[in-house]
Amino acid sequence: MLYPVHEGFIAPARARPQIWRVVLGIVLATLIYAIVALAVLAIAVYLRLPSDFMNDLNTWSTDGRIGPNPLETELRGLLEGRTPTDVLVMLSTFGGMFLGAMAAARWLHGRSFVSLTGPLAVATRHFGIAALATLLLSTLGLLIPPYLDAEVNLRLSVWLTFLPMALVMVLLQTGAEELLFRGYLQQQLAARFRSPLVWMLLPSILFGLGHYNPAQFGDAAWLVVAVTTLVGIFAADLTARTGTIGAAWGLHFANNVVAILIISLEGPLSGLSLWWIPEVSIADRSLELALVRDIAVLCAIWLVIRRILRP
Repeated sequence: MLYPVHEGFIAPARARPQIWRVVLGIVLATLIYAIVALAVLAIAVYLRLPSDFMNDLNTWSTDGRIGPNPLETELRGLLEGRTPTDVLVMLSTFGGMFLGAMAAARWLHGRSFVSLTGPLAVATRHFGIAALATLLLSTLGLLIPPYLDAEVNLRLSVWLTFLPMALVMVLLQTGAEELLFRGYLQQQLAARFRSPLVWMLLPSILFGLGHYNPAQFGDAAWLVVAVTTLVGIFAADLTARTGTIGAAWGLHFANNVVAILIISLEGPLSGLSLWWIPEVSIADRSLELALVRDIAVLCAIWLVIRRILRP
C-alpha cells in the first residue's frame, strides 16, 4: 500500500507509464551521461597535456618502448581520482546524469524538473533535516572502535581550500543519482507496478551494481554492492514516506561527504579526503568488518530520519 504523499509524488508519472518509455528513458539518460562524461574527461585531459604534445604525437610509442604516452597517463590519473582536482573532475561528470534524467522525463513523459523532485520547498526542508541527521550520526559512527587505521591524506589548509567546490560537486553527484533512481525510475515504475519489490528494489539493485569495483575492493566488492543497495532501499523508503527526493538526497549527500571528503579508502576518488584508509588495511578482512559497522550506522540513520519525517 502506498502512502498518500507517495501517490501524489508519482501522479505525474501516470500520464505516460508505458514500460517501453522507461526502458528508452534509461538508455537516453545513460547515453547523455556517457557523452557529457567523455566530453568533460577529454577537455580535462587536453588541458593537462604538455604544450608540445600535439607536435610530438608521433614520437610516443604505443607499446611503451619509448616511454609512457602522456594521453594515457593523464586519463588514467583522472579516472583514479587520487588528487583533489581529479576528484572534482570525476564528480563533475555526473552533470550528464542530471541532464539525462531530466531529458528522459521531459522528452518521453512530458514531465518537468519539479515533478521529479516533489515540491521544492518541502524537498529542501527534508534535505536539510536528513543531511544534518546523517552527518551527526555518521560522525558518531566514526568514534566506534575502528577496524581500519586511517592516515592523514591532505593538509587541513589544502583541504579547506578545496572544500567549497567539493561540497558543490558532491551535491551535484548525489543529486544526479537521486534524480535518476529515486525521482525518474521509482516514480515511473510505481506508476506501472504497485509492488514495492519493483519500484523500491529494482532501482536500488541497479544503484548498487553501479558501485561494483573488484579492482578496488577485492573479495569485499559484493559486500560494497550490498551496502549501496541498502542505501538505495533506505532512500526509496524515505522518498515514499515523504513524497519528495529531499530526504533521500540529504542522506546520500551527507553520507558521501563523509565517505569522499572526510575519510575514504585509498584508491579511486580518495584525492579529496582529509584522511584515508591505506591499501594495506583494505587488503585484509578488516574492510568487511568496517562495512558491517557502516550497515549498522546506516540503519540507525534511516530509522532516525524515518521517525522525524514520519507521514
